[in-house]
Amino acid sequence: MSDGGVIAAGHLRAFIERIERLEAEKASLAADIKQVYAEAKGAGFDAKIMRHIVRLRKMDRDDYAEQQALIELYAEAVGLPDV
Repeated sequence: MSDGGVIAAGHLRAFIERIERLEAEKASLAADIKQVYAEAKGAGFDAKIMRHIVRLRKMDRDDYAEQQALIELYAEAVGLPDV
């Protein structure tokens, strides 16, 4: 906003249009990702497990180690076999 509460309409419109273009790109990428999972499923892979692996690969190594340690601790506490 500029002085006195007046909105620079052109500037605001440019931001909104950029966001809209990026949202469209994001939707397109999401559709592409969905298609890849469908192809993998068609090839016999488990898409749910693949999504989990993708999530794990994004994690920082230390965060992953901490999460794994907590999973093992909690699993042991409730009597689950080795996880």
